Amino acid sequence: MRSPIRKWPALALLSGAALIARPALAQAGVPEGHRWLTFTVFAVVIAITMYVTYLSAKRVHSAADFYTAGAGVSGFQNGWAIAGDYLSAASFLGIAGLISLYGYDGFMYSVGFLVAYITVLLLIAEPCRNIGRYTLSDILAYRNDPKKTRVVGALSVITVSTFYLTAQMVGGGVLVKTLIGINYETSVACVGVLMLAYVLFGGMIATTWVQIIKAVLLVFASLLIVTLVWLPYGFSLPRFLQAVVSDPAVQARVATLLGDSARNMSAAELGQRFLEPGLYLKAPIDQISLGMALVFGTAGLPHILMRFFTVPTALQARRSVVWAMAIIGGFYLLTLFLGFGAAKLVGPGNIAAVDAGGNMAAPLLAQFIGGGPDSFFGNFMLAFVSAVAFATIVAVVAGLVLAAASAMAHDLYVGVIRHGKHVTPLGQVRAARVATVIVGALSIGIGIAAKGQNVAVLVGLAFAVAASANFPCVLLTLYWKRCSTGGIVTGMLVGTIAAVGLTLLSPNLTYPKAIKAAAEKVLAGEAVKRAASTELLASGDPAHAAQAKKELATLDKAVGKARADLAKWAGQETSFMGLEKPLIALKNPGIISIPLGFLGVIIGSLLLRDRRAEQMWNEVYARQNTGLLVSKPVSH
Repeated sequence: MRSPIRKWPALALLSGAALIARPALAQAGVPEGHRWLTFTVFAVVIAITMYVTYLSAKRVHSAADFYTAGAGVSGFQNGWAIAGDYLSAASFLGIAGLISLYGYDGFMYSVGFLVAYITVLLLIAEPCRNIGRYTLSDILAYRNDPKKTRVVGALSVITVSTFYLTAQMVGGGVLVKTLIGINYETSVACVGVLMLAYVLFGGMIATTWVQIIKAVLLVFASLLIVTLVWLPYGFSLPRFLQAVVSDPAVQARVATLLGDSARNMSAAELGQRFLEPGLYLKAPIDQISLGMALVFGTAGLPHILMRFFTVPTALQARRSVVWAMAIIGGFYLLTLFLGFGAAKLVGPGNIAAVDAGGNMAAPLLAQFIGGGPDSFFGNFMLAFVSAVAFATIVAVVAGLVLAAASAMAHDLYVGVIRHGKHVTPLGQVRAARVATVIVGALSIGIGIAAKGQNVAVLVGLAFAVAASANFPCVLLTLYWKRCSTGGIVTGMLVGTIAAVGLTLLSPNLTYPKAIKAAAEKVLAGEAVKRAASTELLASGDPAHAAQAKKELATLDKAVGKARADLAKWAGQETSFMGLEKPLIALKNPGIISIPLGFLGVIIGSLLLRDRRAEQMWNEVYARQNTGLLVSKPVSH
């Protein structure tokens, strides 16, 4: 976006003063001299989780142990494990980064993720625990045709897990490469091997405890950073927010985002705008669509649903959701201070210089409060936060792999191919481990193949498919007597196809014609911007000179990227789908695909009646509300 600094000298002084007052923090990784710290902290975290896996492996004797930890997890433990499964790197790094760059709008993601668990608590947790056994398909197959529902359920689980896995693997590879210096392919392989070790040997028992350890570390790290950030303001929220909105760099960032509309705004008004909506989420319909996908998608995520089978009773399932809501809600409140603290202390400009999406905001903030990039404690804090982020990615990946492997082994192999017969407990565990290796190898391969690709859309797509296919089927099979096998199959197919198809027609894809037009615009305006910045540099004013240097560096980077884009997309005019521009403006298709998923279940059930499904309704209704006949937990 065109910088407004030349038009408003006051803002140039504000921004220049802010840059002079702050140390140079635009450093992505730990300096070479302190890199041993990162390896040491990473090694300690990995050693602890591997020891837990070693202990857990001794307790895996049956399919129930492998898939659901023998239903021997308490509600309190499961609450922490759910938090560890749900709080991905996108939560820790992404939301804090969005808040640091866009203020209020970034915090709306936190609200959306938290509200999602109200849906889970009220509608899903207890009935799922009472009806299912190991997987999402167990819930669907209880009253419907087992073979058909297991096939479509397993395919949906694998689809959602693959989308989510790819984004996490790429994120893990980029994080390790950026902070430690290991090449991308090796970084992805390291994430994959660790994840395989957790799941392959320890199953759900090891995965549960790794997720608990990761959640505790994440909350502790966030509390430590927030305490150090908030302490100078006497833990007063008004004083802290006033310091943030009064910061010259924050005000300059808002002016840059607003462009010409900020021309007549005072510095105080610009700062206040940081606490108001509209800097990032500009289209209300997109906000609504994203919110629907987050809220309903959470209730359909297979690795989250699996967690309700790990507790012994429906009461513990409810307790686990309450604990998860408390932990997740508390953490998301902390992201507000992480993001605003990074904006105030590190500066939006320095954060964006390291990563345009702001994903390094929390690590850079930890480095700053520890003493900066040249201090021992500063780099220790950076290493610690980075290790926590790495553990976050590995724990989430382990949960996703376990969900996908369970779908392949329990639903497809045992349930469909072997018809649920003649498979010994040892054979079921062996099948699960073979499926784990297959899923793990595929995830590593996909992660390496996706190098350099923008995979952020895949997380939103995973939520969209879960909300459009899984959630309508689970909800209606639990609460609608007329729901049938035909409805489940139709809803799964319609919801998945709608979510994926609409995404392929949306602005999320790359459109070469638009990219080249933007690149040509940058090159066309280069001469004017360079002349203005050069004139500002020659003014003799230190603040103006500092700002001019920053503008020239930004301009050089933009010009280089524009030329690279023109070369990369030369001769190409259309997207992967053969379109020159998006057919729909929505970035997330939830507002369209979710109703289509519900319609698919309803119409399919009305047209394709299923006598068995209706006859089983009374049993389903009684079991989901009372928990009668639910298997007892396995004692370890």
